[in-house]
Amino acid sequence: MIPASSLAFAGTTHARVRRHLFPGDGCEAAAILLCTKPGTTLRDRLLVRDAILVPHDACPRREPDRITWPGAWIERAMDVAEADDLALILIHSHPGGLFAFSELDDASDRRVIPGLFQALGPLHGSAIMTPDGAVRARLYVPDMRPRPVDLVSVAGDDLLFFWNDTSSLRGTSARPLAFTSAMTGELNRLTAAVIGVSGTGSIVAEQAARLGFGRVVLIDFDRIESRNLNRILNATTKDAADGALKVEVFAKAIRSHRGDGVAVPVPASLTTREAVLAASEADLLFSCVDTLEARQIADLIASAFLIPLIDLGVVIPMRRTGVETGAGLAIVDVVGRVDFVQPGGSSLQDRNVYSPETLRAEYLRRVAPDAHRQELEAGYVKGMVEEAPAVITLNMRAAATAMNEFIARAYPFRLDANARYARTLFSLAACEEDYVAEGNFPQNEQPWFGRGASEPLLGLPTLKAPKPARAS
Repeated sequence: MIPASSLAFAGTTHARVRRHLFPGDGCEAAAILLCTKPGTTLRDRLLVRDAILVPHDACPRREPDRITWPGAWIERAMDVAEADDLALILIHSHPGGLFAFSELDDASDRRVIPGLFQALGPLHGSAIMTPDGAVRARLYVPDMRPRPVDLVSVAGDDLLFFWNDTSSLRGTSARPLAFTSAMTGELNRLTAAVIGVSGTGSIVAEQAARLGFGRVVLIDFDRIESRNLNRILNATTKDAADGALKVEVFAKAIRSHRGDGVAVPVPASLTTREAVLAASEADLLFSCVDTLEARQIADLIASAFLIPLIDLGVVIPMRRTGVETGAGLAIVDVVGRVDFVQPGGSSLQDRNVYSPETLRAEYLRRVAPDAHRQELEAGYVKGMVEEAPAVITLNMRAAATAMNEFIARAYPFRLDANARYARTLFSLAACEEDYVAEGNFPQNEQPWFGRGASEPLLGLPTLKAPKPARAS
């Protein structure tokens, strides 16, 4: 079942809080999570934007099973929360490993939480963390009945999922084994969004549905054409003749083997508010698009909503041979790229997948085609116009690499740390595969980090909420 409520951490924030809560002395420690409130409707999804760490030496009492800390730190957090309408979650450590709230925790919440309601309004909570990094959280509304948070997720080098219905015993951070039915069982509780359901996207969406994701959000505004049939899975000649929407065709295919409720077709461009909000409901994003503008928006969604992003692309560079007969062209390489982007880490812009200059050039190609007679950069084959490129084998290689990248991070099976594989590059011509580590990329500030659906959406004026109609 898809979780009704969740709390999302970026890996960098989770690691910082964990280091503070477990300083090595075996005593409890405390922090306050500053959380962006839910901005969508399908589930209550709080985003940990920042954390205030309560200094260890400021706490009058720190023992292995209890802690007291001064109210001045809560007041400081309340000042920050009031300015941005944030929710506060009070988190402390359980050094003994108990993955449950104690009677002392319950009593503390009854004393403190009502004051948060009075000062800041509803929706605040508490959480505990065990030494393995597992987090259990709960939310309160003014009636003071605790509502368990179904899922706490962490998007870092590894993807972690802590479920409220996990046993209270030790070992809560243990992950299901990759490629097993246990993995399928957990995937059935998660949502994947596939942005662009065409050459690579249709293959990624097929894998997501067959692997068992509980919900697969399909985002694409385009329709099936005859030239697509050689590389879009599940597309038929009738679909091309009818000009059927790609997302509707694929949703129908998923329903045929998974039943109703799994596929969520969104026939809209990612440059629309509808598509952005649909993508924000996911636990994982796959960017399978062919424009830099869409990649930029996917990048912003990942940062704003703390969702891990996997971006992939393929290209076949060509060169002129100087031979007048035949095509006069030769293949330089056949390459694919898969980037894993974690919120708070290096972005696609940091990695030079796009830049202000390339975004501007793409815009000019679109609005002033006379200035760019051939839109070669947007195609599979650089250096020639090819209406129906026979690239399904290349697309399948890239799509499988992308999905295995997710599996390796959520259900680790690599021999080396996942931080070494922020980018995968493969060359079919050279029979090579190269990797770039997360630490090799620069990390610039992300102003929209953890801000969720705050207006204007993603900081883009074009995505602002429409003004309510004026009464006549």
